[in-house]
Amino acid sequence: MTHPHGTGTAGTPTAGTAPAPTDELRARTETGLTPAARAWLDQALDEAAARPGTHGPISGWELRLAEAGRRCGPAHADAARVLILHAAQADLGALTRAYRQGTADERRAVLHALPHLVPGPDALPLVDDALRTNDTRLLAAAVGPYAARHLAPHAWRHAVLKCLFTGVPVDSVADLGRRARGDAELARMLGDYAAERTAAGRQVPEDLHRVLALTEPDTAPHSPVDPHGKES
Repeated sequence: MTHPHGTGTAGTPTAGTAPAPTDELRARTETGLTPAARAWLDQALDEAAARPGTHGPISGWELRLAEAGRRCGPAHADAARVLILHAAQADLGALTRAYRQGTADERRAVLHALPHLVPGPDALPLVDDALRTNDTRLLAAAVGPYAARHLAPHAWRHAVLKCLFTGVPVDSVADLGRRARGDAELARMLGDYAAERTAAGRQVPEDLHRVLALTEPDTAPHSPVDPHGKES
């Protein structure tokens, strides 16, 4: 697990490795914080890293999640919460608890943190729960990189349709182009939805046409490659 400060186990930068996504997130977040908010975040991350995991009914870093909005402001609270979760090396049990007991803002942060903290599909119940809501910001977080990696095709297609139903921009759907490419079933579902909207005299969302175009098979011809590694 990468340390939130981008260091190796000895506390020095790990040579020859690219910065972790959370390092970049921290740098971007701190540039927008006031000195007081930056000091608070530094302390919260240090405390989370010093006492990672779960400790008793509730961990100190979980309390920090609730404070993030007040301390860092709404523009940076999501990022601060993700950084705290990562620094704490929150396991699936802690993430589930933070999600179930948290506000919508805290739930959204848990969803954003999943790609950093859960390598397999074990956190999909949290994604499924978020996809059942009509909270558009929660839905947008639910269709991020974790869903792109682990949602089964049927569930993923319905997630895309849910975005169209609720007006969540499909730009929120991570890896949309790859997963939609050549998906005939998704194309059928989109066509049915468009027909229903048209029959009801309602406008078809522009995003639907964008996704429908992505479902076309990749039939572009590929240039032959010569044995010396140069494309002809």
